[in-house]
Amino acid sequence: MKKLYLFATLITLSFFSTAQTKSDPEAKAVLDAVSAKFKTFTTVQAGFTYKVENGAGKALSTKTGNIWMKGTKYKVTFSGQEIYCNGTTIWNYDKAANEVTISNLDASSGMITPQKLFTNFYDKDFLYVLNGEKKIGAKTVQEIEMTPVDKSKPFHKVYLQVDKSAKTIYSTRVLENAGNRYSYTVSSMKTNGSLADNIFAFDKKKYPGVEEVDLR
Repeated sequence: MKKLYLFATLITLSFFSTAQTKSDPEAKAVLDAVSAKFKTFTTVQAGFTYKVENGAGKALSTKTGNIWMKGTKYKVTFSGQEIYCNGTTIWNYDKAANEVTISNLDASSGMITPQKLFTNFYDKDFLYVLNGEKKIGAKTVQEIEMTPVDKSKPFHKVYLQVDKSAKTIYSTRVLENAGNRYSYTVSSMKTNGSLADNIFAFDKKKYPGVEEVDLR
């Protein structure tokens, strides 16, 4: 689930000086607006680009992925991995191994889901400050610098860029303690479209010979 966690900490997310003890109310206003806007969507379909850089800023890899969300359901396809959640069960399929790991979605466990990252994930887990805004093409984006409260996290900074007009997340950049940098940029987004429920469940008939690892 590491890739899902990084996606989560980044597409919609998933930090500044260690002297800071409270968050910036202007940054909170931006994040609250993003959360409120997301809650108005019945469905979301988005494409994204995932980029990895080393500490010197040299690009190590660039890949693309897609995500679909509807209520508590979601599907993520990304770099040989497919993740399905029908609201109760999660299937994590590894294409290279032709193996799917099955587990339960426990809403009470604090498990990270893509939906949580678009809503109020920031309130308890991060300190944040609004760095300002800039133009990227035709968009005006607001950048929020976020610092995890828990210093044992494997990352120490997250830079979140919000499309000021649309009030949606445009990109997320995570700085790992080990030096690498991960960024996700939303390349396309469609909301309130029709999504059939069956796309959020893994259909093993479509994957001949798949090995099932059932952790339920």
